[in-house]
Amino acid sequence: MRKTYKTFEFYWSARFVSSVLTYVTAISLGIVSGTAAGAPEEIQIYMDDLSKPGHFGMDVHNSFVMSGSSTPDYPGAQPPNHVYRLTPEFYYGLSDTFELGLYLLTTSAAGNSPNYDGAKIRLKYVAPHDETTGSFLGVNLEIGKTSLRVSETPWNFELKGIYGYRSGRWTFAVNPNFDGTLSGPVNSPVSLDVDTKTAYMTDAGYQVGVETYNELGPLRNLGRLNQLSQTVYGVIDTQVGKFDLNAGIGRGLTTASDRWLFKFIVGTHF
Repeated sequence: MRKTYKTFEFYWSARFVSSVLTYVTAISLGIVSGTAAGAPEEIQIYMDDLSKPGHFGMDVHNSFVMSGSSTPDYPGAQPPNHVYRLTPEFYYGLSDTFELGLYLLTTSAAGNSPNYDGAKIRLKYVAPHDETTGSFLGVNLEIGKTSLRVSETPWNFELKGIYGYRSGRWTFAVNPNFDGTLSGPVNSPVSLDVDTKTAYMTDAGYQVGVETYNELGPLRNLGRLNQLSQTVYGVIDTQVGKFDLNAGIGRGLTTASDRWLFKFIVGTHF
């Protein structure tokens, strides 16, 4: 009976996530406009982890473009070459299935002082599921106000789908991301990115894997992948005491991608 209930609950959770994604896609194609900018301040694949209800957590996102373009993508943009991003993220468990989060964005370029580049809030939902094996799914809505250095439009949003599957030592996850604009001078269609993670648990207790971050372009005109950013990371995930660690080195595969990148995320729960 309990298994039947969990199956029923998972089914309706799937319907909820599917409805949200379908609704936003319809809006994106017909009404809302946005940019094709991604979110390099958080180079990560969203999984099924949530803070316990009533508890806080914190991640510190670090990334550095070792080799990238020295030309701004638009007037006022920060050229990505040799830019270091430090993004503290704070989150709070609202319930067994919902989590509220806040990002604070900063950038530092060689020879310049650090810059504060705005904030983003997010609401994450993950459906009830077995945390050790099988499927998991959820959705994350993020809204932020950012500086011209990191985004051509001040107010923007991202709707992220979360799906994954665990089998033995293997974990697979995929995040379809809809990025768009809530206000600003730029009028372009909402864009789609698809990010993936494949990881293998070693005998030593840490995971090794591959993450990919793939821009697919505007929803109305998907494709032209060789003209968009496509990046592959080799990553390690592990735990040291109370801290979760994710580190990786990325390689851009197209001329629109940064050539070499490094990322490091450390997180803990209180």
